[in-house]
Amino acid sequence: MTGALQLLAQDPPQLLPARELMAFSLGVHILLVPLGVALPFITLLMHYRALRTDDPVAWLLARRWSAVMAVQFAVGVVTGTVLSFELGLLWPGLLGRWGDVFGLGFGVEAWAFFLEAVLIAVYLYGWRRLGRRTHFVLGVPLPLVALLGAFGILAANSWMNTPRGFRLDANGEPVDVDVRKAVFTPMFGPEYWHFVVAMFMTAGFVVAGVYATGMLRGRRDRYHRLGFTVPFTAAAVLAPVQMFLGDFIARSVFHQQPVKFAAMELVWETDTHVPEYIFGRLNPDGSVSGGIRIPQLDSILAGFSPSTRVTGLTSVPPGDRPTPGQATVAHTAFDVMVGIGSVLLLLALWYAWAWWRRRDLPRSRWFLWAAAGSGAACLVAVEAGWITTEVGRQPWIVYGHMRVAEAVTDAPAGTLWAVLGVVVAGYTAMLAVFLTVLLRMRTRWRLEDERSGVREGRRPSVAESPEHATPYGPRPPHTPASGGRR
Repeated sequence: MTGALQLLAQDPPQLLPARELMAFSLGVHILLVPLGVALPFITLLMHYRALRTDDPVAWLLARRWSAVMAVQFAVGVVTGTVLSFELGLLWPGLLGRWGDVFGLGFGVEAWAFFLEAVLIAVYLYGWRRLGRRTHFVLGVPLPLVALLGAFGILAANSWMNTPRGFRLDANGEPVDVDVRKAVFTPMFGPEYWHFVVAMFMTAGFVVAGVYATGMLRGRRDRYHRLGFTVPFTAAAVLAPVQMFLGDFIARSVFHQQPVKFAAMELVWETDTHVPEYIFGRLNPDGSVSGGIRIPQLDSILAGFSPSTRVTGLTSVPPGDRPTPGQATVAHTAFDVMVGIGSVLLLLALWYAWAWWRRRDLPRSRWFLWAAAGSGAACLVAVEAGWITTEVGRQPWIVYGHMRVAEAVTDAPAGTLWAVLGVVVAGYTAMLAVFLTVLLRMRTRWRLEDERSGVREGRRPSVAESPEHATPYGPRPPHTPASGGRR
């Protein structure tokens, strides 16, 4: 405990508020990322179904999901821009010294944001003015551009975890940058695919959860069933893939960042036959309090053998490893992520079993309750994954080369705390407006559908058709026949 307190005492006073500000901003932004990355793909899935079957309900869902996609993108641009400013203002030491090495990823992400804004505008515009197939084809690049944005961010983050593509001169400054090696680091592939599949799973479960909630309230019409089935099926297919990728990235951390792996698994001393702890708390003396201890399992999971040697936290000096408290946070977050992923896999298998037997959804209300909560559970898992990644890397901002305390701004701590208060208030207001807009859209759509009967599959009139009614765009002219409003 004394050593940990000494380390904390050596940290500059502005480090804590800078960390809290970055953590809050990233924690809010990451909740919006799944829909930003994957909702375009889910919308196009429904759009393709509408093209193939000419189903009026599918047209309606695709059109409405595109409206939600646009609103969410607007909010995500704000939170993402704030993060970009914070990265430069709070951590000038990082970008000042290492920006030339890994900054390409942020440039790629910025261009992806720009392209996505243009493509979303074209897609929304196309509901009224483009032919069906042309409109769909113009929407196809949207998911690809979203993946490009994720590429940029994950390239930068994986470099911070396993920095490559440079050498240090006599003054310790990076020179001879190899961009290819700086982008495609050992952790890039595991991080990127694990992240992307997590985003697609989360978006699928979040969207499906909305319609599962409606079905729990007695709305079993075709609109809710189709709105649930398409995104939930996509997420369920990815659930077993994500379990494989999760195991792959954990094994990559074991090989590439052994001290981080030790923090994630609460391994104090380097040894073989290492036990696995499910939850639990690491004490300063290396003992673990609470949790469930499973003998030898950690060695088996790491190297498929009880004799696998697992590096412990004490293999490096105290200043080069996470504190016991940080290790406990990383371990808890890791267990939460794995636990939620395991439960979602079981939910996906339940769905697959019912569909294989009866070509229908499971009839139990317990399934709908679980499906309704799956989206929120995924968001918790996403937060836990980022906590594991960032806290487990401590005290390094560039693993093995620069500590977080060396990169932080020299701005007064009081100023940073005040900025944190402003950001919290601003984000709270922005998210409240975002949710209010979504709820009002839902209410308006429900009232329109009650009048038209389209939720049961009735083909709408020309004035009601998705081909002639753009979300937040020009409406058909008022005519007595349509009964609409200008």
